[in-house]
Amino acid sequence: MGKLLIVGTMAFDAIETPFGKTGRILGGAGTFIGLAASQFDIDSAIVSVVGDDFPQSYMDILKDKDIDLSGVEIVKGGKTFFWEGKYHNDLNSRDTLATELNTLADFNPIVPKAYTDADIVMLGNLHPNIQMSVINQMEKRPKLIVLDTMNFWMDHSWDDLMKVISKIDVITINDEEARQLTNEYSLVKAAAKIQEMGPRYVVIKKGEHGALLFHKDQIFFAPALPLEEVFDPTGAGDTFAGGFAGYLTETGNISFESMKNAIIHGSNLASFCVERFGTERMVDLKKSEVDARLAEFKELTQFNIELT
Repeated sequence: MGKLLIVGTMAFDAIETPFGKTGRILGGAGTFIGLAASQFDIDSAIVSVVGDDFPQSYMDILKDKDIDLSGVEIVKGGKTFFWEGKYHNDLNSRDTLATELNTLADFNPIVPKAYTDADIVMLGNLHPNIQMSVINQMEKRPKLIVLDTMNFWMDHSWDDLMKVISKIDVITINDEEARQLTNEYSLVKAAAKIQEMGPRYVVIKKGEHGALLFHKDQIFFAPALPLEEVFDPTGAGDTFAGGFAGYLTETGNISFESMKNAIIHGSNLASFCVERFGTERMVDLKKSEVDARLAEFKELTQFNIELT
């Protein structure tokens, strides 16, 4: 069974969309990635930090998905990372109302001994120095290191970000971030520049418009499934990354052809994430639902054409 090491936040989110508003609910990149990856037959662990205000019931949700939490530090007297946001009517833009780093401010990740030989490492969106620390703790080079990042680190930690990008195999970012990282508007040119920085594979997420995969001169595009209603887009990108990394860990195949399938699996799981607030949909998601929607993806993208 393949091993997946996930590094990312376990957090409280408070979300407002045109469909309603929540109090503090379970969130965080590591949580979304872990829940998505748990749909696959793999051995997974999360490295994160929380305060002792983080409910045991939230821990149990992840444990019930057979996710190893031995790498989660619980800081006595500490408070868990908190993010609050309000989405505009189009659900593509949002305002951050509050960000409280709390225990995350002094996070020093410790990789459990049992996962220092993980096949795949999924580095969620965190400070590049935290991501680099995890890479340095691996006892052998993983088959694949996948990194997610954002424009905040490009603005505030450029040199550190460049160092970690040079050490990874796959980067997952959105189209706006790809353009900022490279100063190229064309995503094809941007992907080529990013590959020169180190990653062999570049995944550019385009939200409701799908995702692009680049490797050398090869390009693959996966659409997003058209949904009647999007409830809350929080965590969709992390869910995509969890599905992508989970599929590759299960198959053990990291070829370009396998990554095409991984992109579809990631997009498929992300389509469920947006149907409820926060992690609600992913917690109760059944394999039969996942398989049925995969069939919809196949129907959406498959066609026959005669070339003369």
